[in-house]
Amino acid sequence: MAVPDDRVAAVRAFNRFYTNVIGVLRDHLLGTAYSLTEARVLYELAQREATEVATLRRDLDIDAGYLSRVLARFEGGELVVRQRSRLDGRRQVIRLTERGRAAYAELDSRSVRQIRGLLDHLDDAQQHQLTAAMEVIHSLLDPNFPPAVAPKLVLRPPRPGDHGWVVQRHGAVYAQEHGWDVSFEAAVARLVAEYATRHDARREAMWIAESYGQPVGCVFCMAQDGDTARLRLLLVEPTARGRGVGTALVEQCVRFARGAGYRRIVAWGEGSLDAAHRLYRGAGFVLTAEEPRHAFGHDLVRQRWVRELTEPRSAPVV
Repeated sequence: MAVPDDRVAAVRAFNRFYTNVIGVLRDHLLGTAYSLTEARVLYELAQREATEVATLRRDLDIDAGYLSRVLARFEGGELVVRQRSRLDGRRQVIRLTERGRAAYAELDSRSVRQIRGLLDHLDDAQQHQLTAAMEVIHSLLDPNFPPAVAPKLVLRPPRPGDHGWVVQRHGAVYAQEHGWDVSFEAAVARLVAEYATRHDARREAMWIAESYGQPVGCVFCMAQDGDTARLRLLLVEPTARGRGVGTALVEQCVRFARGAGYRRIVAWGEGSLDAAHRLYRGAGFVLTAEEPRHAFGHDLVRQRWVRELTEPRSAPVV
C-alpha cells in the first residue's frame, strides 16, 4: 500500500520532537559521561548476570565494530569484564562489574526523574492516555509486542457522547475493514437512536469498554421478545484486539441477559466476521441458521448464533 507523504512527514516530525524532548541528541545523555548508545548497552547488560557479546549485538542490532569500541571503553573504565564462554571457547561473555552496575543505577535514576518530570504536569487521565498511545504505537510497529502490563479494562454504562461514538466507530471500522457502505452506518444510527430513547433499563443495557480512559469497544443487550435477548453492536477497536476486550463484552452481555430473566440470547452476524464468530463459540453460542442477503453494498451470508441461558428440563421419571 502506498503511504501518503503527509503520514511520513507526521512520523518524522514526531521523531524530531520527541528526540528533543528527551535530549538524546546531546553528546552526553542525562548529564552523564555516556552517549545514548552506551547507556542502552549498559541497560541491556544490567538486565542479566552475564551476556554473550554476539547476543548483545543481535538484540541491539548494532554494528559489530561499534559495539567492540563501546565495550573496550567500558573495560578501560572498569565497568565490564570479558571472558571466554564455558560452553564455547570461541564466544565471549561479558558482565558488569560493581562499578558498572553503579553507573547503570545512576543512569536509571536520572532517567526515572526525567520521565517523572515529563509526566508531572499531566493529570491522571492524560497520563493514561499518553501511555496507552505509546503502547498502541509499539503494538502496531511490533506484531510480537506483548504489553508489559495488561491494559486496565473497565466496562461501564454510557456517558454523554458515547452513543455517537458507537455510530461513528461502527461506520469507520466496517468501511475500512470490510468495505461496507454508508447504509450500514445509517442502520447503526437508527438502532442506537431507538435504544437511547426507548430502551427498558430493567431488561436492556449497553456497555462501553474503556482502557486508560479511552473507549475501545462496545456491546448492547436488547430485547427480542419476553424470552429472548439480542446481543447487538459488538465492536472492538482494531488497536485493542487480542487483549480480551471482546470476550469481556460478550460475557458481560450474557451475564446481564441471564440476570434479566431471558431464556436465551441470540446474536446475528455476517459470515465474513470470523473474529466475532470465535468470540461467540468461545462464549457457548451455537450456529443455528444461515441465510444469504444483499446488504451494505455486498452479498453477505447472515448467521444466527444462539446460547441457551436456562438448563433444559429433565424428562419425568416414570
